[in-house]
Amino acid sequence: MDEALADAPDGQISLTDPDARAMATSARNSGLVGYNAQCAVDTETHIIVTHDVTNKGFDRDQLSPMALAAKEALGREDLHALADKGYYSGVEIVACDKAGITVTMPRPETSGNRKKGMYVKADFKYDPERDVYICPTGDALTYRYTREEDGLLVKRYWTSECGSCPVKSRCTTGTERRVTRWEYEHLVDEMRDRLRSADDPMTLRRSTVEHPFETIKAWMGSTHFLMRRMKNVRTEMALNVLAYNIKRMVTLVGIKRLMSAIPA
Repeated sequence: MDEALADAPDGQISLTDPDARAMATSARNSGLVGYNAQCAVDTETHIIVTHDVTNKGFDRDQLSPMALAAKEALGREDLHALADKGYYSGVEIVACDKAGITVTMPRPETSGNRKKGMYVKADFKYDPERDVYICPTGDALTYRYTREEDGLLVKRYWTSECGSCPVKSRCTTGTERRVTRWEYEHLVDEMRDRLRSADDPMTLRRSTVEHPFETIKAWMGSTHFLMRRMKNVRTEMALNVLAYNIKRMVTLVGIKRLMSAIPA
């Protein structure tokens, strides 16, 4: 099918992990085995360009493997990957950037302060020329020191003006509000700008990658894979992906062009 797709991809893919599908078992005292299906879909053709199945219950380390596999499948020098926040990982974002892959996805909020009516990090604006953060009241949080955390270099910023600040109760319960900046934080800033653009990348992601999986789930049934063991489950998933892509190619180019492209 490569020939038929040669002029189609626009270098933008969507990633998803719709759910963890369970393998049914009736054995007594047996556990529930879960499989996490992943796929990358070209946003122009809606073709599934790569997929995988893991038995991990999270997706944080799946971003670069899936994006790199999609880049190789499409034969591109660069790529723009759209993903949901479940894929968010600083290490994975850097790995993609070094491979020439631009990533856009929301950054999950790990703090509950916003629900409490308190300021969160997003309310502090970074000034790259001065290397300071500007707090909601206009004070500058200056750079203090750098330390390594989990293999990543992190910079610390704060100001000594917090004690007299009229909105301190909305900001911090400590002596001063401290803000951290990761050494590759500029990649996160660029992601945030793309998310705020008129292109609305997250709507594009949902409208492309969710449909193929929902279609496949409708074919397979919404409860579980039929096969057992990882090798067999991956085969089952691969056959469903192949069937989806064949039907999609028939819609895009017709049966005659598809049949002529297959031998090539």
